[in-house]
Amino acid sequence: MEINDLTEKIIGCAIKVHRNLGAGLLESTYEICLVHELKKIGLKVESQVSLPVYYDGIKLEAGYKIDVLIEDKVIVELKAVERILPIHEAQILTYLKLANKKIGLLINFNVKVLKDGITRKIN
Repeated sequence: MEINDLTEKIIGCAIKVHRNLGAGLLESTYEICLVHELKKIGLKVESQVSLPVYYDGIKLEAGYKIDVLIEDKVIVELKAVERILPIHEAQILTYLKLANKKIGLLINFNVKVLKDGITRKIN
């Protein structure tokens, strides 16, 4: 599946979750519901994927977790915050580099209109 088609499907599912739940819930709630919607449309979805750091030739578990990984291609980092900060954008860029993935979506569900809470990042 083309990456743009995949991200379009992910965003569509996120919008569906936001329309049903609205803003103001915990990030974990949005994650569970988004994973459910993505699986419903037949996508391969993993949540809370461990992301090791390789340092000095050694694989180290540093406690990093990808919120949602879709089709082993797109990293989705979910937030439920007042506003996206530069640290949130740095986080998804770091995850993209560590996981050697090209495309990431940073989705903040704590907005009135979800399209205002979606940022696409490219590694």
